[in-house]
Amino acid sequence: MTWLRNIANWLDSRLGLWAPVRDMATHRVPRRSASFFYVFGSAAFVLFILQIVTGILLAFVYVPTGADAWNSLQALNHGVWLGWFLRAIHGWGADFMVAVVLLHLCQVFLFGAYKFPRELNWVIGVCLLLLTLGMAFTGQVLRFDQDAYWGLGIGASIVGRVPFVGAVLVHLLLGGPMINGATLSRFFTLHVFVIPALLIGLVGLHLLLVLKLGINEWPMPGRVVRRETYLREYEEELRKDSIPFVPDAIWKDMVFAAAIVLAVMACAALFGPFGPRGIPDPTIIQTVPQPDFFFLWLYALLALLPPQMETPVLLVAPIFVIGAFLLLPFVAGEGEKSWRRRPVAVLSMLLIAVSLASLTSLANRTPWSPVMDAWSGDPVPRPDLQGRSPLELRGALVFQDEQCRNCHSLGGVGGQRGPALDAVATTLTQDQLIRQVLQGGGNMPAYGKNLTPPEVTALVAFLETLHPVGELPARNASQKEMENAAPLPPQSVR
Repeated sequence: MTWLRNIANWLDSRLGLWAPVRDMATHRVPRRSASFFYVFGSAAFVLFILQIVTGILLAFVYVPTGADAWNSLQALNHGVWLGWFLRAIHGWGADFMVAVVLLHLCQVFLFGAYKFPRELNWVIGVCLLLLTLGMAFTGQVLRFDQDAYWGLGIGASIVGRVPFVGAVLVHLLLGGPMINGATLSRFFTLHVFVIPALLIGLVGLHLLLVLKLGINEWPMPGRVVRRETYLREYEEELRKDSIPFVPDAIWKDMVFAAAIVLAVMACAALFGPFGPRGIPDPTIIQTVPQPDFFFLWLYALLALLPPQMETPVLLVAPIFVIGAFLLLPFVAGEGEKSWRRRPVAVLSMLLIAVSLASLTSLANRTPWSPVMDAWSGDPVPRPDLQGRSPLELRGALVFQDEQCRNCHSLGGVGGQRGPALDAVATTLTQDQLIRQVLQGGGNMPAYGKNLTPPEVTALVAFLETLHPVGELPARNASQKEMENAAPLPPQSVR
């Protein structure tokens, strides 16, 4: 191996990398911190490298256009040797990466590692989690199957609710007013260039801060963090009881990272890649756009929230939660680190974990509409058809064909995603019904492009008949005043 050593010495004499690399590798860490509780960061880094390598290999075949994306994934699944396995490793690697980053953040929180002087490292860690979730979401969109198409539609509808700038953000996200090839090109750019570049930069800064500030010591009960004395106490611990990271501590990181990579490969071999399920078809609106595993909790939350609560929760809750995480080290930067003496922190973590797990479990059993026991084959209830005109009967047929009862109930039978329609004519005027059908609103999609004008006219005519016996349908107040106004006397012509 003399020739290899000579090459290494030649490169080092010109680049001067050996000394800083050696110093980084052998930096000393508290002995008790060389534990399996501290291995999640290294495992997340290894998974990130795995995602970069597999992503580059996939990019040789994947075509990010609306016409070819789905077909290129089919070619990878069935036409390229081990292409399905490569896709499966990339997909499962993304899920494992999200899980490991979440575990790392939980460990840092419970061990008080966000406290002084590591506030900035915590803020960077929160940003890394958000970017990791962004990678997972954009990766799902690149499958460009039916789930991805409608999942992106739901995401765009959420963004569109942002006051004042919602429409601009949707146009920027989709590359236009609708989901098309430009949308896929933008998400490909985000997934392959923008988000990975941000991740690489933040990971580098994260590692630099770890080397500069040291790995968090084992949180001993009773050892309180004070800004005036912490740095001196940490240096004292390193002098008394510490070990070099390489080779004494790194073996645990390597063992755990290897186990995670093997688990990714095992899941890829056993369960295969994610999708693509079906060709994206905007004309098929009777679909259940179920997202990937780590977004199922949001899927269930949107399905179970009352319609009037969706917009406030979607717009306010993320700002509140992310803001609380970012401000945490500046509000609670001193005090106890041990989780044994921080019951509020432990209970908060348990509450979040149980809530997310419960919502995820519900999402696996609950479709987009919590109660969808009505199907297009079920006839409209007979009382709603008696005495109707031909136009209104035609509207009832449209109501049945478009599966409106998947989300709305009649006579107590049907979905509960939207409001019951037994008395809809008493709350919405004809103009309001037309606008709701064409443009949608709230939880209801817009049907303007899926129904012809005669179908809309017939459907609204049928909806206008849905009111209790003896109760008049809603009418436009201004129109009623105009009808009741006395006619003006004719003017004389000179």
